[in-house]
Amino acid sequence: MEWTPLPIGVENFEEMITKGYYYVDKTLLIRDLIDLRGKVNLFTRPRRFGKTLNLSMLRYFFEKSEENRSHLFTGLEIMNAGEKYLRELGQYPVISLSMKSMKQASYESAFHCLKEEIAKEFKKYPQLIQKLEAEDDRRKYYLLMNRQAEDEEYLTSLKFLSECLYSFFKSKAVILIDEYDVPLENAYFNGFYDRMVALIRSLFESALKTNDALEFAVVTGCLRISKESIFTGLNNLNIVSIMDTSYAEHFGFTQSEVDRLLAHYGLEKNSKAVKTWYDGYQFGKTEVYNPWSVISYVNSCYKDKNALLRPYWSNTSSNSIVRTLVEQADLSVKGEIESLIEGKTITKPIHEDITYDDMNSTQDNLWNFLFFTGYLKKISEQQEGENILVEMAIPNSEVRYIYKNTVLHWFEEKTKKKELSPLYESILNGNREKIAEILSENLMETISFYDYQESYYHGFLAGMLKNIENYMVLSNRESGNGRPDILLKYPSVRGKAVIIEIKVAHTYQELDSKCDEALRQIEDQKYEEVLKQEGYTDILKYGIAFYRKECMVK
Repeated sequence: MEWTPLPIGVENFEEMITKGYYYVDKTLLIRDLIDLRGKVNLFTRPRRFGKTLNLSMLRYFFEKSEENRSHLFTGLEIMNAGEKYLRELGQYPVISLSMKSMKQASYESAFHCLKEEIAKEFKKYPQLIQKLEAEDDRRKYYLLMNRQAEDEEYLTSLKFLSECLYSFFKSKAVILIDEYDVPLENAYFNGFYDRMVALIRSLFESALKTNDALEFAVVTGCLRISKESIFTGLNNLNIVSIMDTSYAEHFGFTQSEVDRLLAHYGLEKNSKAVKTWYDGYQFGKTEVYNPWSVISYVNSCYKDKNALLRPYWSNTSSNSIVRTLVEQADLSVKGEIESLIEGKTITKPIHEDITYDDMNSTQDNLWNFLFFTGYLKKISEQQEGENILVEMAIPNSEVRYIYKNTVLHWFEEKTKKKELSPLYESILNGNREKIAEILSENLMETISFYDYQESYYHGFLAGMLKNIENYMVLSNRESGNGRPDILLKYPSVRGKAVIIEIKVAHTYQELDSKCDEALRQIEDQKYEEVLKQEGYTDILKYGIAFYRKECMVK
């Protein structure tokens, strides 16, 4: 079977079709836009859920062009939707603006990036300069096209361009704006949020609010930034979030689309694993898969149909929101994160009008961010007074991996900064009460997962001992008849060696007997024999038992 290339990183619709990439047909988005006739449509979806490709598809469908573009849509669902929709093909001048590259460290650099994008749209229609009647308009057009205009001119530039297009084509303009919240998120984390909000607000107000040359607009982003900050007074705004049932199937892959995709590549037997890893998002009442992860996984099966499933989405997002949650977590939030990682649910009030400034104001706002950016999914919802309460869970194995890795990385970084010499001294001096006390204190600060399995505690303790000076830390190395959990060895046999065996108790009362069991295992398995053969004579043996966040040492 000939391999159909998969569109990894392809976000241009024309390239997708003409170069023969596998395309999951989302053209009925066009039908819904025409039927519902929203003037300004804001679609909020997590990153990598097909927003950019969909906007590119809309551009190629609606845009006036010297060439007939109907061949790009041959065989796609919109061509069978009816004459009403085909009449709209190629009927409008289109202004298409992407904000996803506005990730610079300073306001000036981010603004420069916006100017580049705007200039690119003016350059699409250089013939307009000669057609404009007023000398001032011709000069303004030239300056904007060549990035030479005053900063203030850019605030109304999209409105100006749409008016120029209307006077030339006698058709109102379609405006497409992609990833509008990327510059806002970037500005928030880089310290110039207020300036960026003012810039985007001015740009949007003039282009989308009182623009008689506007046919309709589609704006995409991850989050609905509150009307007060960006969409001030925009009463023609139709917001379509992941809570809405309309347009739900147009972003992300549905079950039937994934089934067809896997069948096309002969991967039907992998469907259960693909579902566990990449499904689980709920848009309205429609369950969808993460499209980026699915096509990345299928692409990895080019040579090997049994390729391992990996987290692809985690490499595309900053994950800074999860990190913020983890770093700010108090005891109750830590408990909630642990419940989520274990596969349980939490219920929180959800409100869609948020700003980045809200992120740190209450913990509930942070749950909102996690929900709308795809790190949590809706299980159920209910009205309680003025609030909507949403029961949420981690969507799939891929996102659970992100939580676990963020937690582990965060704990490692925190451990590096800690003064742990009292722990090391206690271990080398045999002060078991002090060891237990320090370990329990640190367990209280961590977020646990793996249902408190031995591997969790093993990782926890190995992490704590990582920076013990002048000692080698060996984890699960061969020794005697089996493997002790952790060995500490001084480089010279004149120094000490420490054998640590870990056990997990099922009740608090069982801690004592589990310590004894660990010590018996050290003797029965003769873990110290190899150390003695190497020449060590000062050997300490510890049985350490854990029950949740409690610890006992013998």
